[in-house]
Amino acid sequence: MPYLYTLCAVLPCMLILCWQDCKYRRLPNTLTIGLAVIGLIVRLWTGGLPGLCDGLLGGVVCGGFLLIPYMMKSAGGGDVKMLFAAGVITGFRFAFAELLFVSVFGLLIGIVMLCLGLVASARLRHFLRVIFDWRYDRKKGAAELPPKTDERTRVPFGVAIAAGTTLTLLYAIYLERI
Repeated sequence: MPYLYTLCAVLPCMLILCWQDCKYRRLPNTLTIGLAVIGLIVRLWTGGLPGLCDGLLGGVVCGGFLLIPYMMKSAGGGDVKMLFAAGVITGFRFAFAELLFVSVFGLLIGIVMLCLGLVASARLRHFLRVIFDWRYDRKKGAAELPPKTDERTRVPFGVAIAAGTTLTLLYAIYLERI
């Protein structure tokens, strides 16, 4: 049962990362890179060299998922590193399930924060008007947006990554028992 050991090994670090992301909107390098190292050690311990390669491939797939949003300054570097670490933990076999679960949790967190007024909806309104309203003045609308560094424009995506990774590991444990 390597996925059960993996879940027990990484859950405390995931919880600390969630707390850091919610409180400070930062994911420290020591924790994200440490999580990736823990994942690689567990993969090497439970699967040998093939397990290590599988973990690295899963990390590249998952981390690569956020590279374009990172280059567009829509995602932070800590999110990319944490998703890379999550991919290392789940491996290539569950990388796409990981991305699905993380995306669903991120959507749910964003919707809840919008409904509670914890995040500004100006960017979402601008984006939807750009797509659906042909009369909308895009340049004027973009000039009136709040800066991206404003705390009310940022969603703590590390929480979604941690929840998605936990659900992916529980799914892997369930599949192991069948």
